[in-house]
Amino acid sequence: MKKPAFLITIDTEGDNLWRNRSGQVTTENAAWLARFQQLCEKYTFKPTWLTNYEMAVDPVYIDFARDVIARGQGEVGMHLHAWNSPPAYELTDNDWQHQPYLIEYPREEIRKKVAFMTELLEETFNVKMLSHRAGRWAFNEYYAQLLVEHGYRVDCSVTPGVNWRFSPGAPQGNGGTDYTHFPRSAYHPDSADISRPGNSPLLEVPMTIRYKHSGLMNAVKQGYDRLRGKRRSPSVYWLRPTGGNAQQMIDLAEKTLAEGADYVEFMLHSSEFMPDGSPTFKTAADIDRLYDDLAQLFSWLQSRTHGMTLAEYAAAKAGT
Repeated sequence: MKKPAFLITIDTEGDNLWRNRSGQVTTENAAWLARFQQLCEKYTFKPTWLTNYEMAVDPVYIDFARDVIARGQGEVGMHLHAWNSPPAYELTDNDWQHQPYLIEYPREEIRKKVAFMTELLEETFNVKMLSHRAGRWAFNEYYAQLLVEHGYRVDCSVTPGVNWRFSPGAPQGNGGTDYTHFPRSAYHPDSADISRPGNSPLLEVPMTIRYKHSGLMNAVKQGYDRLRGKRRSPSVYWLRPTGGNAQQMIDLAEKTLAEGADYVEFMLHSSEFMPDGSPTFKTAADIDRLYDDLAQLFSWLQSRTHGMTLAEYAAAKAGT
C-alpha cells in the first residue's frame, strides 16, 4: 500500500440499544445513514457496514446497503448480538436485560447463530460475507475458528488495552474478553491463542486505541480503584466521535500513523447518526456537531490515507 488505509467500521444495529432492554427493537436509524455515506464518498472513503440481525431484515436498510454495494462505495459485513439473533436460545432469566456475550453460549448455539447470520446476509445482499465484528467486542478462539469455516477473511473485534472482563454479560459468566496484551497492529492470530500472531487465514485488525495515561499512571489509578472496590479497565482514547473531540481524534490518528501504522480504524454505531439514537448524540444540534467533527477528521485524513473497506484492506495485505 502506497498510503496507510483509513478503515471506517460502523456497527449497524437497532436504535439506542444502550437504553433499550425491553426486547422491542426499532430501526429508525436506517433512514439516517445516507448522510454519512455521502460524507464518506465526498472524501473518497468507503465504510464497512457491520450488520446486525434487526438491520438485515429492515427494508430501508436493505435498499440502502444494496445501493452502496452496487456502486462499489462500501461493504456489508457481519455483526452479531447473541440475545437478539436467531435461532432463539434463552441463556439467562432475561437475556434482553443481561445482553450476554455470544462466547458465553453453548458451542452448538454459537455455531448456529454464526451460520444463520452469515446465510441471511449473503442471501439478502448477494455477496460473500468477508468482514466481521463481534457483538459487545467478545471474541475467542472458537469464534475465530467458525469465521474461518464460513470463509470470513477479516475480523475487527480486538480492542487493544481494553479489558471487558469488568463488563458483565450473563450473570453466571466471567464478562467479556480481556484484550490488555493483544497486538495493536493487524495480524493473523494463532488458532490456539488469538492474542498471539500465528497462521490463521483470518486477518485480525485491532481498533485504533491508545491509553490516555502512562503505564505507571494506569497502575496507580487501578490500585486506587481496587482500594475503593471498583474494577475497570484503564482509560483509553478511541478513534471514534464522542462530541466535540475532532482534534483529539486527529491527534490519535497522527500519533498512530507517525509510529508507522499501515491503517487507522474508526468506529461508530449506526444509531449514533440519528437524534436520540444514543446517549451521546441526543438532539439534531448534536448530530450537526457530530458531522462537523467528522468533516474535520476526514479532511485531515484525506491526503494522508487511502480509504478502504475491511475486505479491501485484507486483500491488499495478502497481495491479492
